[in-house]
Amino acid sequence: MENESEIKYLQDKAKEIRRLVLRMVTKAEASHIGSAFSIVDILVALYHRVLRINPDNYKDKQRDKFILSKGHACAALYAVLAQRNFFAGKLLDNYCLDGSCLPGHVTLNCVPGVEASTGSLGHGLPIAAGLALADIYDKNNFKTYVLLGDGECNEGAVWEAAMFAAKYKLDNLAVIVDFNGWQAFGRTAEVTGLLPLKEKWESFGFAVAEVNGHNFDELKNVFNKIPLEAGKPSVVIAHTIKGKGVSFMEDKLEWHYKSPNEEEYRQAMEELS
Repeated sequence: MENESEIKYLQDKAKEIRRLVLRMVTKAEASHIGSAFSIVDILVALYHRVLRINPDNYKDKQRDKFILSKGHACAALYAVLAQRNFFAGKLLDNYCLDGSCLPGHVTLNCVPGVEASTGSLGHGLPIAAGLALADIYDKNNFKTYVLLGDGECNEGAVWEAAMFAAKYKLDNLAVIVDFNGWQAFGRTAEVTGLLPLKEKWESFGFAVAEVNGHNFDELKNVFNKIPLEAGKPSVVIAHTIKGKGVSFMEDKLEWHYKSPNEEEYRQAMEELS
């Protein structure tokens, strides 16, 4: 019963986040709602049960760090940070509007809790690897987590950083790949031949686990095992569904860019209520 209550709590938090994201994206007539929905459960698991962070002292050197490398999905991160009281929830009303402190790609020093400016794909892992190495040099027993898109794994900088992380045995580094199967213009497996993804990461010196990215039991269990292998950086390939949570958005490429109209907003909110 205790585990059922725990899972219900996390599921409720995830639904709340998806409702917030839906409102934010619709009001701003913005895009990337499908990309944001696919990572909500991962973020909820991290920010509610895994990351050692304090919203009241978010710059404390003694903390875990999280970087959203697929910065275009930032609506989900902003909503989770507000939910965890890093900043006032009313700021979400300004998402992606002119002059807003919540731009359409994650930007450092706009709101508390953001560790790096991202959105130029391939940049998050190099930053995360540097932070992880600094923690080792400083003898800090904390971890750095970085969330990549599967399409982002086309970027050469990802694999340069992967070689760096393996060379320096950064077992305090955890890469999470949001494997929803889509990128901007097609299936990730078809655009550049992404597969076999697990074997690619293993060949670069990472310990690899694969999970259902919408299953809180699996997410918590794998995150609690980091490092997956001593002396190696970890990668968690999280199998997800683009647009997860709204039936007409799930596994649909158009929701990489499309913004909900009034009727779509109403129907989506009904499904998330």
